[in-house]
Formats: sequence, structure tokens, C-alpha cells
Amino acid sequence: MVAIVASYSVFPSKETPKGHLWLSDNDHVWRSGHTPTIYVYKAKHSDDTIQRLRNSLAEILVHYYPLAGRLTLRETGRMEVDCNAKGVTLLQAETTKSLADYGDFSPSDSVRELVPKIDYTQPIEEIPLLLVQSTRFHGDEGFVIGVAFCHPLGDGLAGTRFINSWAKVARGETLEPHELPYLDRTILKFQHSSTSPGFDHPELKPLPLKLGSSDINVEQSKKTSGVLLKLTPEQVQKLKMEANEEPLEDGVRAYSRFEAIAGHVWRCACKARELDEKQPTVVRFNGDVRSRLVPPLPRNYFGNALAETVSPECYVGEIVSKPLSYAAQKIREATEKLRNEYIRSQMEIVLGEEQLDGIRGFFSGQGERNSFPFAGNPNLHIISWMSMPMYEADFGWGKPVFFGLAYVCAHDRAMILLGPDGDGSIIVSMHFQEPHLELFKKFFYQSL
Repeated sequence: MVAIVASYSVFPSKETPKGHLWLSDNDHVWRSGHTPTIYVYKAKHSDDTIQRLRNSLAEILVHYYPLAGRLTLRETGRMEVDCNAKGVTLLQAETTKSLADYGDFSPSDSVRELVPKIDYTQPIEEIPLLLVQSTRFHGDEGFVIGVAFCHPLGDGLAGTRFINSWAKVARGETLEPHELPYLDRTILKFQHSSTSPGFDHPELKPLPLKLGSSDINVEQSKKTSGVLLKLTPEQVQKLKMEANEEPLEDGVRAYSRFEAIAGHVWRCACKARELDEKQPTVVRFNGDVRSRLVPPLPRNYFGNALAETVSPECYVGEIVSKPLSYAAQKIREATEKLRNEYIRSQMEIVLGEEQLDGIRGFFSGQGERNSFPFAGNPNLHIISWMSMPMYEADFGWGKPVFFGLAYVCAHDRAMILLGPDGDGSIIVSMHFQEPHLELFKKFFYQSL
């Protein structure tokens, strides 16, 4: 059980600009609420710990001042940030559980307690955009920093860079000019074309249904659980070698470890579900587009800069029976779509009245609504956080020994992350329908 010991409102330590911050279309189409993550530290927790967090948070909010504001809703259904410096919330907590009681910190209700709870039935305009909880383990074996970060303010990379900058300030260091956030989102204010898009954009259309089904309702209602699947450097290399067993044409680069791992995850999901071999299936991704746009976004752009893509439609029988290179190639075809023209075309059309209605509903207490097609059984959603520098979050007591999501996704999703040791190991945070999860784990390690 987790008990809150103290609650603090933290404000920027200096006067910050006032006014309203325009949010891009890209800021509107992901989740409207907060993403909960945890950083686990094996260090003693003291009164100085919480004081250091408070002081450094007040200091970093001077640079990231929109985070100290509040979301507001315009009549059009669009959101803005009121930069009113109302502050963020920092909670001090203790748990009756030891570090060992949490096991490997797989996403669960128990782990979710390590992140601040948010009541979205209260006025959204009053909810802080950042809430942090520092929880000390029983026996003082270490502690967790749980972060609830409002997604309209930034994607995973933006959030990670904020945490790392906060940690650097907490260590008593000064941010370099290139580390300061680029806050102006109007750089993503594209001219909307009155003509139809030049691309088909299958990623925005409904994905294949399970054979015999007329809608997603049954699959969407099934419960999912989360599990962490670890791959050693040797296992990663084995998958990469398997994906590249087939001869490649001249000039074609070898399949990457991401393509190999994602293909392996897709194949294991198809096997575990025991679907008909003629069942159509796809994999959906979202990718960071900061460096894919022309010109690229500023190096430290703070906001959402993501685009959706989807693999070509395949049959389960093909994914299961063909070499791993087949699935890896389909993964590559999906990610290679994300070029400048395609991204801009998608960003022009992705925000429509349906998404704006969902945001209005969120502000009226109806909860969050998913903007993108359901990607569960017989399909899959895969996210790569392999380029995220989350283990740089050293506040002065060492790097985290674990980073991860603190909630279970409601549909089948795999998040691929680097391990904490910097040795090339990989963690797959797998969220999967409970009836198929044990079989998935069996197939995942069967050939490794």
C-alpha cells in the first residue's frame, strides 16, 4: 500500500512569460491525458531528496514554463496552454512494500500506485500538466520517481528530455544552449490543402477485423496484462542474424535489430492467438519525425512530433511460416513510408471533427477517446523507445536501474526499449490479451 506523506505545489523560481501557447494538430491527436512512467533508483531516500527535487523542479520550470500552466479549450474544440504559472504537483510517498515485492516492475495496478492518481472528472482546466511522486520503498532500499506527463505537452522524447534536463539541474549543473527547449509549436502550423491528400493513408483507416467479426467490440472488451520480456545481447544478435539469413539484393542494407525484434514479436503474436492462416493482419507504428521533416525540426523541439504508419496487410500464415526476414521486410516498408511529403500529408488531415469531439468530451468529464483505429487482435501496435536516453536521469544519486510504463495498455501493444546496463540488452514491454499471454511468452523464447 502507498501512503502520501506530503504534497507540494511547485512554481517556476522566476517570473515566466504569460499568455496562451498554441498547440499543433499533432499535439491534439494522441491521448489527451497524462502518460504514467516510473524511474527506479537504488539509493537512500532522505529529506534532502525531496528538497532537491523541489528546488530543481522550480528552477527547470523557468525554461519549461508551459508545463506550469493549464490546458484550456477553445470554442473550436482545439486546446491551448494557458501559461499562468499555476505550478505542478510533487508528492512525497511511502510504500509498505519492499523493492523486491514489485518484482521486475511489469505494468500492473500495483506499479500504477507509484504514479500520482488523476481524477479527470474534475475540471480539466484545474489539473496540473505535470505530477510527480517520489515513493520510498519499505526498508529504505531505494525509491521510485513516478511521472504523470500530459501528452498534449509533448511526446515520449520531449518528456524524456525534460526529465534529463531537470536531473542535470538537480546535480547542480547548467543547461547548455542546445539543451534549452524550443517551445514554439507554430513551426508545425502547415497550410491545409483544399485538395484531397496525395497519399492513401491506410494507417488512418480501420484495420483488418478478426475473421467472422463485423466490428471490434468483442476484441476491444478483452482484458490485457503487461509483462516485461528481456533479451540478452546474444539473443538480440541471434534474432538479427536470423532476420538476415536470406540473401539480400545488392545495395539493400541488412535488417536492423528493431526490424528483427519487431518482426519476431509480430510472428509470436500470430502464433499465440492461434488464428486462421488466412486471417489478415497488420502492425501499426508511430515514429518520431523530428529529423524526417524537411527542414528538420529544431534539435530540442518540445512538443509532439509523431506520425502513424502501418505495415502492408499480410496473412497470418505468411508471417508464421515464412522466414523472419519476411516480417522484418514488412516492418521496414511501414517505417520507410515516413518521409517528408507523407508526414506532411498525414498531419494535414489527421485532426478532424471526430478528434475534436473527443477532446470536447474529455473536457466535459467523459474520459479519453482513442483517435486512431483499434490495433488489437488480429493486429498489433509496436513502439520503439530504443533511441530514448531515459537512463540519463541521474538527479545526483546515480542512474535509474529501471524505467518503464506504469499502466497496462487496453489493446495489444509492444514497446521496445534498451536495457539499463548499456550492454545492448533489450526489454520488450508487452501488453497482450490475457488468454494468449502465456503462449506468447513460450513462443517468444522458444527459438532463443
